[in-house]
Amino acid sequence: MVFWQEWFRHRCEGIATPIPQKAMDGWPTVDSHTWPDVQSRFVDGLESFVNMAEESELDQKVVPAIEALPLAHMTIRDAAIHVATHNAHHLGQIIILRQVMGLWPPPSGGMTW
Repeated sequence: MVFWQEWFRHRCEGIATPIPQKAMDGWPTVDSHTWPDVQSRFVDGLESFVNMAEESELDQKVVPAIEALPLAHMTIRDAAIHVATHNAHHLGQIIILRQVMGLWPPPSGGMTW
């Protein structure tokens, strides 16, 4: 999630980060000792998108990966919606897996449905 969130943020910021050649390149290896950094990058990325949505022209086009792709016509608004939907999809998967493992709701509490 962090990888793609950062990839879309770079495009919104005008940085032409290349699209990965293979799907697995969007799944970098994360060691347990680097987990706090990954969590921080995720939260910082969310905050960055919120700030971008508040401060940017939302209909501004993002830097395309390849002109022929639909991304060539994507706006900052489109990218923010895509990132929110992508994150929600994967967070839902995590919750389902935790439910199956008997680890949901978290010990700190939360909604059970």
